[in-house]
Amino acid sequence: MTETDATLLVTVTGPDKPGVSSSVFSVLSAHDVSLLDVEQVVIRGRLTLGVLVASPPEPGPLRHDLERAVRDIGMSVHVALGVDPAHGHEVSTHAIVVLGRPVSASAFQAIAHAIADCGANIDAIRGIADYPVTGLEMQVSTPGRSVREDAALRASVAEAAATQDVDVAVDRGGLARRSKRLIVFDVDSTLIQGEVIEMLAAHAGKEAEVRAVTESAMRGEIDFAESLHRRVAVLEGLPASVVEEVGAAIQLTPGARTTIRTLKRIGYRCGVVSGGFTQVIAGLARELELDFALANELEIVDGRLTGRVVGTVVDRAEKAVALRRFAEGAGVSLEQTVAVGDGANDIDMLTTAGLGIAFNGKPALQEVADASLNYPFLDAVLFILGVTRDEVEAADAVDGLVRRVPIED
Repeated sequence: MTETDATLLVTVTGPDKPGVSSSVFSVLSAHDVSLLDVEQVVIRGRLTLGVLVASPPEPGPLRHDLERAVRDIGMSVHVALGVDPAHGHEVSTHAIVVLGRPVSASAFQAIAHAIADCGANIDAIRGIADYPVTGLEMQVSTPGRSVREDAALRASVAEAAATQDVDVAVDRGGLARRSKRLIVFDVDSTLIQGEVIEMLAAHAGKEAEVRAVTESAMRGEIDFAESLHRRVAVLEGLPASVVEEVGAAIQLTPGARTTIRTLKRIGYRCGVVSGGFTQVIAGLARELELDFALANELEIVDGRLTGRVVGTVVDRAEKAVALRRFAEGAGVSLEQTVAVGDGANDIDMLTTAGLGIAFNGKPALQEVADASLNYPFLDAVLFILGVTRDEVEAADAVDGLVRRVPIED
């Protein structure tokens, strides 16, 4: 018997039920074989158990006993001789997450084809979410580990996803993915719905004017600092009480609380870096128990807004500086950071972070982001990070927080 022939792969399939593993391993124990690898998966009540063992000199009796044991419990077994014991133990180079409502078979096929075109192999696939979007995660291995191969894989799957109405995220596999420890969110149109400056401008009757400047800045057409000064100028003379009113009226993006709560549970430092205003988001930062927050400060004199900001403007460059500062203060490397934003002023922050996620992002941001989410649910960020919906809801159930809100298509 050759070295390769000295292995047996036992594959047991059938309806999941108590006692399957016990029955299989009772037989293996009786034949005194050594375990080399074990994997089990249950999909919608159907179990597949694979056990790789060192084959006894005469495998026939073992095969016979296995067939009888699983037949007695209503299962099926297949025994293959000579499976390479070393195959499948290399760590996948990338994790690719596909999200959609729904994820069609054709969409998944297109992405799988794009992966194959890069010479990469899909090592494993699992479902990670069924709400508020469907999420599928693939562990993928590229032939090498070069920057060029990494870029080619990202570009290929992104192009395929763009034609299939699904979102896709590509991250490094292995410990690099699991080591993320700090996340920074933009605020306006990311952590919260809408733009605070426009809500303030509505009190001055200048909402449409300000919105036009905001949209131009988010597309990268004008400098953010310039746009900020132009927009804040229209607020001159408003009573400071308006700031408190707007702060009380802001609405979180669906899934924001779940995202922050879950990430803090698993040890993330969470914060915000905003081109908005400290006076408005301070209450939000306290409510969500954020670890850090940075935003612009509106100048208030004699109880009224002056139409100016004080101190350093939190613009595109300053957002990246803040991310570096927060990471340094937390003792976290930039590779362990995540940044989430929606506009051109988030470009430097996302490209500085270990993983940059565009959330309903403008085209200029999507071009440089590692992942683009185009559904209005912030908890999809969790799935990109490898957290499953089942894990989220199991943790929430302990605190009585599980609640699925019907989603309108």
